[in-house]
Amino acid sequence: MHSSPDIYPRLDAANRWRPLVLLSAGFLSLASLVLAPAAAQVVVPAPQATAASPDIIRQREQELEAAREQQRKAAELQQKLKADIAAIGQDRSKLNQQLIDGAAQVRTVETRIADAEARLRPLDAREQQIRASLDSRRSEIVEVLAALQRAGRRTPPALLVRPEDALQSLRTAMLLGAVVPELRGRAEKLSSDLGELVALRKTIATERDALARDRDKSQDDQVRLAALVDERQRKQSAIEKDMEAEGARAITLSKQVDSLQGLIAKMEQDVKSAAKAAATASMQGTPAAPNGKPNVGGLKDPARLSPAIAFASARGLLAFPVNGSKIRDFGGSDGAGGVEKGISLATRAGAQVTTPCDGWVVYAGPFRSYGQLLILNAGGGYHVLIAGMERISVNIGQFVLTGEPVATMGSTSQVASILATTASQPVLYVEFRKDGTPIDPGPWWAANEGEKVRG
Repeated sequence: MHSSPDIYPRLDAANRWRPLVLLSAGFLSLASLVLAPAAAQVVVPAPQATAASPDIIRQREQELEAAREQQRKAAELQQKLKADIAAIGQDRSKLNQQLIDGAAQVRTVETRIADAEARLRPLDAREQQIRASLDSRRSEIVEVLAALQRAGRRTPPALLVRPEDALQSLRTAMLLGAVVPELRGRAEKLSSDLGELVALRKTIATERDALARDRDKSQDDQVRLAALVDERQRKQSAIEKDMEAEGARAITLSKQVDSLQGLIAKMEQDVKSAAKAAATASMQGTPAAPNGKPNVGGLKDPARLSPAIAFASARGLLAFPVNGSKIRDFGGSDGAGGVEKGISLATRAGAQVTTPCDGWVVYAGPFRSYGQLLILNAGGGYHVLIAGMERISVNIGQFVLTGEPVATMGSTSQVASILATTASQPVLYVEFRKDGTPIDPGPWWAANEGEKVRG
């Protein structure tokens, strides 16, 4: 007997198949994450699920259970709110403190939501970029997968069964053996892309879970805050019997004036509750500042009925009335050939608006192109104007504390006309006035979170 001269090419071909099969296995496990639909066309299509499949039934049961759990939590929250409000009773200071704390909590969660959304934007963009890159190579990947799968399933035919088969097998092995380095390079690039995609998906899932929790918490906090606001206004209505009539009269008078200064003068002269607030402000609105420094500790008294700090001495201490980014600044172009008399803040839809300072409400309602307008008399000849909200939750004549919730934003801009812009997002306009003249509010805003005054 003698050795067949074909045995060595045959062994060589078989050895060449081995790394290819191993490469195919690793490549397939990663590529299946994004190429499952295409790969399924190469292998065996999965059977379609019927309408009454166990998975669908299980999913519907889970959805029903989730809805029941949500209803249960809502009922528990309502019961807790009733108990909390009952515990507050007639204690005005407790109610004020609850309002300030609740509004602060809502704005803190709003900040976390905005931060999470900001982190998700580049992650989502990168995920789409990787997916687009993989999708553009889909046909090539499917073709290579098919070749590797065939290589993994088929081995070279037995020697001399058919010479044509042996030749074809040898040629295929030689051809694939020559392409293996190129396939390996592609596989490594795909593995890198797929690995980054998997890591991104995990990070995004974690961020979205945290975002969902914060949104749920925000909803609960807003429900609680709304209940407290309603209770505050109910008690305020009990004190001021003619409040509704006063509000209607104020809106009627507002239609008779064209300017903000005219509106302020009209309110503080002709509307009884606003006039009373203005008189009180002129008498009590300028507390002395010991050693020339504001008594920040006075802000801790939720039962106060006049400003704890003189507005003039609150420079560098006030917080923006809403979470948002400044899009227009005092003194800048208003887009219509004039200059800005206040600042404009782009906000989230439904954002909570709080008072930047203590003050008396001298106007609350719609006014021309300003949408819903709130004017506070802060004492000492200072007025704070806040416009662009969808709903105001305080009444004329009411004294409000720093950080107290007074309004909520809508879903679109209510002051686009005065901004000379087509902004679709909610925009809050804030203006400070001294003796009727708009002033730069810049010196009053705190430079950082730690410097802002709190109620």
